[in-house]
Amino acid sequence: MSTPRSASQRVLSNRVFLWLCLCAINIAVVVLAVLLISIVWQGWGTLSWQFLGNFASRKPSEAGIAASLWGSVWVCTICGVVALPLGIGTAVFLEEFAKKSRFTRIVQTNIMNLAGVPSIVYGILGLTAFARMFGVLGTNADDALSWGDSESLWYVRLPFGSSVLAGGLTLMLVILPVVIISTQEALRSVPGSLRAGAMALGATRWQTVWGITLPAAIPGIMTGAILSMSRAIGESAPLLVLGGILLVFNTPQNLMSDFAILPLQIYNWAGRPQPAFHEIAASAIMVQLVVLLAFNGVAVLIRQKLQKPLQ
Repeated sequence: MSTPRSASQRVLSNRVFLWLCLCAINIAVVVLAVLLISIVWQGWGTLSWQFLGNFASRKPSEAGIAASLWGSVWVCTICGVVALPLGIGTAVFLEEFAKKSRFTRIVQTNIMNLAGVPSIVYGILGLTAFARMFGVLGTNADDALSWGDSESLWYVRLPFGSSVLAGGLTLMLVILPVVIISTQEALRSVPGSLRAGAMALGATRWQTVWGITLPAAIPGIMTGAILSMSRAIGESAPLLVLGGILLVFNTPQNLMSDFAILPLQIYNWAGRPQPAFHEIAASAIMVQLVVLLAFNGVAVLIRQKLQKPLQ
């Protein structure tokens, strides 16, 4: 039978564990700082307005990221506009309105499993469901149904093909389980006494959710949204399966336009043997980080705007 540890042993073990955690954090921060400094050092010389405005080229001195930058913005915007309302609404229904039954338990288990599926599997799903629509309308581009002028903003084509809309919907599939799970955890963190008090005062279930539960859960929901969008901005495997193009010489004009994204462009340049391409890849990484911070900044502002005190 083991004897209980003394107070001095518990204090010593706590301090050892704390120092191990601090050492791990410091090592991670130092490695990240070294990577960021090396990227800035390597890519600062090629970062210019010309680099931001030029399109892809086989000559490093003339290459730019205009197409891939705007392609990333379009794809991530579509992904966020579709995934966040759909994921938050699904989580609210499952957590606040759906009855606890075998069906909801099966749905919840599948959502948990989908959060761990490799992203390339979602690329195959997006290729089948969005780009080709299961082959219902044929496999040739001539068989596609279209409405409007191909140069117009309102041009629509079925199936979507390797378009910016198909790319955004594919990334939506990648982050949707994460959005649902994080929103559910945020809703569960709201004290049940707030719901009971609101309903005791005569509020309906929907009024309680809209006026009490959601405002209290906004910080957790937006944190999950920020992490999900950060993952979507850096994803390349699903869009590579979908048919992402590297040499695109125009920015997207509508939802059916071809597109390139920054992660694929960076991967292409980093894999080339010429040092000049490595420098412009570092510059593209810097731009990618700025885009990531911009999306996260917008999410933080929305969180601060919608957050309400519990009182």
